[in-house]
This record gives sequence, C-alpha cells and structure tokens, in this order.
Amino acid sequence: MTMEGAGKRALITGLSGFTGHYVAEELRAAGYQVYGTITPGRTAAEGEFAVDLNDGAALAQVVQQVQPDVVVHLAAIAFVAHGDVEQIYRVNVMGTRNLLQALAAQSHRPSAVLLASSANIYGNTDVGVISESVAAAPANDYAVSKLAMEYMARLWQDKLPLIFVRPFNYTGVGQQENFLLPKIVGHFRRQASDIELGNLHVWRDFSDVRMVARCYRRLLAAAPVGQTFNVCSGHGWSLGEVLDMMGEIAGYKINVRVNPAFVRANEVVRLVGDHARLAAAIGPLEPVPLADTLRWMYSA
Repeated sequence: MTMEGAGKRALITGLSGFTGHYVAEELRAAGYQVYGTITPGRTAAEGEFAVDLNDGAALAQVVQQVQPDVVVHLAAIAFVAHGDVEQIYRVNVMGTRNLLQALAAQSHRPSAVLLASSANIYGNTDVGVISESVAAAPANDYAVSKLAMEYMARLWQDKLPLIFVRPFNYTGVGQQENFLLPKIVGHFRRQASDIELGNLHVWRDFSDVRMVARCYRRLLAAAPVGQTFNVCSGHGWSLGEVLDMMGEIAGYKINVRVNPAFVRANEVVRLVGDHARLAAAIGPLEPVPLADTLRWMYSA
C-alpha cells in the first residue's frame, strides 16, 4: 500500500514551534519528506531554514529550493497578550503575504496550502457552539491580524489551492507555560500549593495537539480547496473543571487566587466550536479526552 505522502515534499513554516513539531511527526509518519522554516538565530538542522517571514527574498529562495507539494503555514505570533502589536501584524499578515507571493511565483504548484488562522476571530459571541458561518468579531489585535490574514490570502485563491483552519484552544507536551493549561499542569507537577489565575468563569474548547496535527494532515490529503474549517473538540470545559481534573490526576487540591492583572478586558467568555464541516471533509475526528491529554502532560 502506497503511503499518503510518498514522494511528496512538505514545507512547514514555524517548524520549530510547538505545533510544528507535531505536524512534522504526523507528516513524516505518512511518508512525506518534511522541510521547514525556523526562527532566525536558531541552528538549522538538515531540511530546516532559519528565515524571517518578513524577508521576502530569503523566503522565496527557500520555496524555490524546496519546491513543496503541500504547505502548512503555522509561523505566527500566537500569544494573544504579545507586547509588540506592530510585530503581530507584520508577521501574521505581511509574513503570510510574502509566503503566498513566493508560492505563486513557482512553476511547481502545490496540491494544498493550509493556512492556520484562529478561532479567536469569532470574539465574544452569544452563540453557544460556533460554526464557521458565525460572523467574525475579533476582540484583540491578534484576532484582527488573523482575520486580516484570511482576507489578504483570498487575493491568491485563483493562483493557489488554499485551505483555512481556525483552531480553537489546543495543548500538549512542549507548549510554553505562558499558555493556560501548561501553566496549570506545571504548577501541579511542581506540587505548588497556590496558583494565580485570571477569570475562572470562562469556557474553552480544548483539543490535543496530536489530534490537531492529524486533522491538518488529513486536510492536506483531502484538499477541500477554498474552504474554512474549525478545528476543535466540540466540548467546552470551564477552568474550574480543568482544575478539578488536574487535582484528581495529581492527588491534591491547589489553592486558587484570582489575580486582577490576569483578568483581560473584553475576555471571550465562551469559545466552543462546531466541527461538523471538518468531519464531513475528512471523516470522524476521534478527539482525545481532555483528562488523557492532561495526564500525558503531567507525566511527561
């Protein structure tokens, strides 16, 4: 049986990032030859290119060298509270534009270019479960940059086979502790008696990064070009429920203090996704139960 990616070259931007690592593993296991861009200043291994997305000429050289059959564009400023707003827009919008321009200039046309947007673009909505048809209402610069990226990228849809994904929250081993679940797991691993958190009354749809990587691979294979997909578990968890789950795993209850500095203005209260369109395109998703993901992170 021929492997899905046999003889195909995959280019992943943001290969050295949290998600990039898992997408690379997933694609290699499917037979792809994986290449990727990493942050400048890091030491590049074989098949890696230390390149700034805002250096259009250097990026074009990488694309020319790799001649990718499929592309997964993950490189972005992904932390909502990132301090440098100008950099958020420069990387997330102009960096993506440079990539699309480089790909469109190639004679070798990829079969699928997957662009990672974000469920953050939906903002604060009163819809219980969010489908792709819910109107965007971005509530922070990161979300605005991702929505702008989607609109800008559509200028290339007659030249490139674009697929847009809007992942909801996801986590796993290797995610930095400035993200919520790794922070909680880290405190329990260190047997900390206290933890400072922001608003506890928020509900989030948490997925396992391994499921997200699997969905991306299956989208590349199915190539539903021009479409936008939520990537999510379809289930909402409150922070209180997550803390209870971790308490059971670690065998003790942590003392929670709400720090007003961590409570964001215009905080999105409930962010739970509908993945019916994704499942229709790639088949059943098989989400990993959140308790299993937390256990994996705790024992890593």
